Amino acid sequence: MDFRSKKFLTDHIQDTLLFYKNSVDENGGGFYQFYKDDGTVYDKHTRHLVSSTRFVYNYAMAYLQFKKPDYLQRVKHGLDYIRNVHRNPKTGGYAWVINDGKIVDDTNHCYGFAFVVLAYACGVKVGIEEARQWIAETFDTMEKHFWLPDFGLYASEASVDWKVANYRGQNDNMHSCEAMIAAYEATKEQRYLDRANILADNMVNRQAKHSNGQVWEHFKDDWSPDLEYNKNVRTNIFRPWGIQTGHQTEWAKLLLILDRYTPLDWHLSRAKDLFDRAMKYGWDKNNDGLMYGYDLDGNPYDEDKYFWVQAESLAAAALLADRTNDEHYWQWYDKIWKYSWNYFIDHEYGAWYRILTPDNKKISDEKSPAGKTDYHTMGVCYEVLNVIKS
Repeated sequence: MDFRSKKFLTDHIQDTLLFYKNSVDENGGGFYQFYKDDGTVYDKHTRHLVSSTRFVYNYAMAYLQFKKPDYLQRVKHGLDYIRNVHRNPKTGGYAWVINDGKIVDDTNHCYGFAFVVLAYACGVKVGIEEARQWIAETFDTMEKHFWLPDFGLYASEASVDWKVANYRGQNDNMHSCEAMIAAYEATKEQRYLDRANILADNMVNRQAKHSNGQVWEHFKDDWSPDLEYNKNVRTNIFRPWGIQTGHQTEWAKLLLILDRYTPLDWHLSRAKDLFDRAMKYGWDKNNDGLMYGYDLDGNPYDEDKYFWVQAESLAAAALLADRTNDEHYWQWYDKIWKYSWNYFIDHEYGAWYRILTPDNKKISDEKSPAGKTDYHTMGVCYEVLNVIKS
């Protein structure tokens, strides 16, 4: 396979979109969010904010790339559900989980708000102008309730009446950085780019000093590292313990995207350092593939293989290769793609398996539960298309 060709990348996006061809729920609204390997929907009732917003991203990007009217209709369908079901017009909050149209978890998560901003930014990009105001509305709500001016970062979680929890997390801030970049691209409003730059600087420079230059996941309310939070807990997909291989490379990717709009010398050096160490400690030298996470000393912690870790890492490799003209990074790009092609991608039904064991076996037949949507796998293809020449 020629992983460096535009045709390969666009074909792969279309193959993945085809897996989700029946995603629209015409009756209950929103999108179906739980899929077996063969595409069977195994839960038609539950809606998670992260999936609701990521589907909007998927279809907006597909519309921009392929210009099919159906994709635009799906964007509008998804935004309608976010605005009218997830969103609480009285508080400005967004329900985390909904079942049959009824809220079952009304916790406000900054992580979720980040993806709401991303979805609205995608709305503007496809020509839905009213979404421009929705971005501003959501940003202002985050500013009021999550923003911590003394630290230059966001808090992570609040109750429905906006009592902020003590936990602080890098994941919320990383995806907020991603969302603010998208908001800037959609609106050209400087405040969103300024916020993205502040988040990146404070997380990958200041906060990473606590963990030898790598990005730690969990912090206390004074932003000192919490080294015990969720240790030995491997079921919380949004707050995993340890140095996450994929989050090092995802930050590397974001730094290089930021550099397009705000060129700074440290962007490239930090991106290279984060990526290089992730490959050093995260690559499974026995079975291939990138493991989920390792400890502060580089020792394996969770050796399972997650789909998004491979995807984000191959995108970071491509952006580094393009920026540095160093073939070494293209070799990593090809290596990660080859591994993913051989083990993660379902060549019968489409899309990527979610998790593999350390020796690259499937752990279940649940290909795409809530939170997945293959937003990572298609998203990185679009990003690589920005630097592929032919």
